[in-house]
Amino acid sequence: MQIYVNEKAAPGGTGTEERPYQRISDAASIARPGDEVLVAPGVYRENVDPRNAGTADARIVYRSVRPLAAVITGAEPLSGWQPVAGHPGVWTARVGNGLFGSYNPYTTLVQGDWFMASFRAHTGDVFLNDKSMYEVTDLSGVYAPEEYRASWDRAFSVYTWHAAQDPETDETVFTANFHQKDPNAEKVEITVRENCFYPQKEGVGYITLSGFTVCKAATQWAPPTAYQEGMIGPHWSKGWIIEDCDISESKCSGISLGKYLQKDNDNKWLHEKYKDGTQTERECILEAQRDGWSKETVGSHIIRRCSIHDCGQTGIVGHLGGVFSVIEDNHIFRINNKQNLAGAEIGGIKMHAAIDVIIRRNHIHHCTRGLWLDWQAQGTRVTQNLFHDNTLPVLPEHPDEEEMAGMGEDIFVEVSHGPTLIDNNLLLSDRAFKAATQGFALVHNLIAGSLVSVGIGTDNGAKTLNSSRYTPYHVPHRTEVAGFMTFLHGDDRFCNNIFIQKPMRPALKAAMERCAAHPNCWDDCNVKTGTFPFDGYPTFAEWNRQFAGECGMGSAPSDRYYSHLPVWASGNLYLNGAQAWEKETEQLTDDTLPVTIAAVPKKEADGTEGWYLSTNLAEVLEKLAASGKKLPRTSVVSTETLGKAFEPEQRFENPDGTEIIFDADYFGRHRGTAPMPGPFAESGEISEKLV
Repeated sequence: MQIYVNEKAAPGGTGTEERPYQRISDAASIARPGDEVLVAPGVYRENVDPRNAGTADARIVYRSVRPLAAVITGAEPLSGWQPVAGHPGVWTARVGNGLFGSYNPYTTLVQGDWFMASFRAHTGDVFLNDKSMYEVTDLSGVYAPEEYRASWDRAFSVYTWHAAQDPETDETVFTANFHQKDPNAEKVEITVRENCFYPQKEGVGYITLSGFTVCKAATQWAPPTAYQEGMIGPHWSKGWIIEDCDISESKCSGISLGKYLQKDNDNKWLHEKYKDGTQTERECILEAQRDGWSKETVGSHIIRRCSIHDCGQTGIVGHLGGVFSVIEDNHIFRINNKQNLAGAEIGGIKMHAAIDVIIRRNHIHHCTRGLWLDWQAQGTRVTQNLFHDNTLPVLPEHPDEEEMAGMGEDIFVEVSHGPTLIDNNLLLSDRAFKAATQGFALVHNLIAGSLVSVGIGTDNGAKTLNSSRYTPYHVPHRTEVAGFMTFLHGDDRFCNNIFIQKPMRPALKAAMERCAAHPNCWDDCNVKTGTFPFDGYPTFAEWNRQFAGECGMGSAPSDRYYSHLPVWASGNLYLNGAQAWEKETEQLTDDTLPVTIAAVPKKEADGTEGWYLSTNLAEVLEKLAASGKKLPRTSVVSTETLGKAFEPEQRFENPDGTEIIFDADYFGRHRGTAPMPGPFAESGEISEKLV
């Protein structure tokens, strides 16, 4: 059945094409498996609560009949602004608190485990022409605003607002600095609702949301040890598809594939204090397993072809609930650019327990961090993505550093046992890959940034005592926990990559030096490119010799079970000063030919924007060949050649257990039997449009 919605329709509709509903929520209350909800262009100011689940064979589809023309928003317009005498550009307005119902975003503070409360932020926001302004904690920040130096948009950071409660009138009082703009002549809105398209009960699966603009929700901070909400989300169910949507301006997270509410373990670290957050994290994983977390009940979602941008914490967040999902062909940008929220849960994508998750063909840029895979990245594959400009902009006059989450990078894999597969990507930020983990493989990537936190960052940061983090690994391609272990480091593979050292920006170098001097730094602050941070790690042959002869009880004391695991490296190319691992033999290093590289936008003939490489890499490859320096060409890499990740004893393979042969490049084109390093099958592809 088709159910019609049009916000311009007369009241009392029945959902037919002739008499459509006015609200999407009306359709969501009756839609059944196999139904399609067709939504006409318009602005729908509501929190849609899908009441019924679809099935694997009969989904419930919510579709904007004109792409992006149906807007679901958590905001309401705010008019009736009055100028504040003596303060040019400053205006005030009042809202009765009855508008907010049981959830007032201007009395609700952003809070949760791993949130760094640098100031008292509320979950609500004020928007000027669809752009969120900057909250301040007192009126002086409205009357005399100063540029916020940490913001990626410093010029707009002086558009400030403040909210206070008037208990006598039960109103929220807004005061804002609009500078030369008249708020009564501009589009000014405030967030009113916590979510936009989100079932309030668990288990509402097999929903498709297609072609909507979704924006402006007063979402709460979403750590892994709490109920994780987003502006959009399946709320602990299975089989959602979110496609072709434009998603922006969530206070915290745009899309949540995250955890359900565990009443006995919801921000327990924040509220009860005594157990460390990593212990409550282990407890919530095992509680979820007891509560039925499995491949059959949760996950297997698809997020595709969405534009996700301008959210405060994450574009996509998830813990446990995102297992077996596919995130593909999305454009994710400007996440956490305001820098008013800080903590250890920030990134374009931030996922815990990304078991058998495929992240492919996404364009992720200008985020505080591009992709953060934390705990239990197992069977995860990150492939054919373009990452760039995901390192925090460092200004010479900016002394503040982000202590806990580091300086930002393209990919961060943390305290996971693998296998984690990263192949055919372009990693172009100053810091390309933060590797406080083990059990990963980097295959056929172009890497123009540093490897960070090699061999460190896996403890819990105690001042003087041992605080190793034990994290779980799982039965291959399942959620059941197979064991817990801390980190030996190593068990890593580097095959057929190109490493390019970019010129080191003085401001970045200075910031890294300050970062490294921090007394509780979990980050080695490396900005040099190449695999050399693994100098001192053993080859497999060296590691294996420890186990010659008698082992087990009664054998001579040995560190064999606690030493670094082996590293494998072959077929890599190091340019412009990038440095190889000391034990790599099948590689080519050249620092005689300068290389420049950056991702740049260009206008296409049809008016759209495309992204290309601005680089002389192709010419450098030609000069190397002409000089007699042969590129390393190994045989085609496959699941068989990569072996198994050590702790889970699982191969680098597809989620269905089949073998991967790396004979397709960044564009999906076929490689020959002696492939060149990097993500392109042929050097002629370097000049082609990337996305």
